[in-house]
Amino acid sequence: MALARLGSLNALKQTEESAFWRRWLGCPLPSADTTGRVLSMVDCAAMRSALLHIYSRLKRNKALKPFVGDSVFALVIDGHESSASYTMCCCSCLHREVKKGSGSEIQYYHRHVTAILLCRDFVLLLDLELQRPGEDEVAAATRLVDRVLKNYPRAFDVVMADGLYARAPFFEAVTSSGKHVIAVLKDERRDLLQDARGLFSQQQPLTHRKGKTVRQCWDEEGFTSWPQFGKKVRVVRSLETTIVKRKRSGIEETKLSDWMWVTTIPKSLLQTLAFIELAHRRWDIENKAFNELVTFWHADHVYKHTAVAIEAFWLITMLAYNLFHAFITLNIKPVLRRAHTKLHLLVVITSDLYAVKHPPP
Repeated sequence: MALARLGSLNALKQTEESAFWRRWLGCPLPSADTTGRVLSMVDCAAMRSALLHIYSRLKRNKALKPFVGDSVFALVIDGHESSASYTMCCCSCLHREVKKGSGSEIQYYHRHVTAILLCRDFVLLLDLELQRPGEDEVAAATRLVDRVLKNYPRAFDVVMADGLYARAPFFEAVTSSGKHVIAVLKDERRDLLQDARGLFSQQQPLTHRKGKTVRQCWDEEGFTSWPQFGKKVRVVRSLETTIVKRKRSGIEETKLSDWMWVTTIPKSLLQTLAFIELAHRRWDIENKAFNELVTFWHADHVYKHTAVAIEAFWLITMLAYNLFHAFITLNIKPVLRRAHTKLHLLVVITSDLYAVKHPPP
């Protein structure tokens, strides 16, 4: 609860009610310099052990359920740029040349790859890895997957990522540990994509309707058009037509989306419709993880411009995020969850932490 309090206070400190909370709590909030100095001394290995402990307790209590089926758990990985500056830099900063009207300028930034466990009721943040200077995102993701496989060997069955990760070395690193991979297939120059489109054009699709979306699905195994990987793969396509009604004009429009994935998971473990539902949930790492952490938990704020401080703050914020969502999902009745927003419950939890020592006015 102390870590949840830290995350709550960091969020509340950025809001207009910070002066009210200072008067109510009767104690000053830690300054930015103090927070940065403490974060630079935090042991990140201890934070990762705490994240592993939370997963172990939730798994032991049977609180984690797979999103699809009875046994298929998915690990979602993606990169996130946490900060950027034209003036502040450190030895761990990445840099790029940004073109402007008067010329170009060097921009320094930090980027990391995050891994989340996709569950039926909520997402569980597991770990992150900072991208080092001179390497790309996939190299950092490979190190992250290796550590996650070591710490969580039985937590997931398949790894999901976007089209950047559709590379043979990454697929080999995951499949060598007995796990499967799902990646977006979107490079028109790939022989695999061209062969799949040619084969699917001669087949009748499986039509499925979900709400306002009509899906035309193709699914084939045994493709050998990826010699760099050296193994047979499965390609799934979903051509989706959705009726969208614009709020201002009230006019209905037709939105067309064409999705294709390459994977090593067979149909016997994940059927076509279940596969498409799971593959679309890859966006949960953006919608339920990065967006919430940045907007409400202020995870992108840099208290001290060092790699250790940035990594430690993200790990502590991930720990507080897991504690908060596990408490909300498992300890609060559904009728109460439907009546209030999570932001309201966050303020209530923070106020209850100080209700005994500092009674409210």
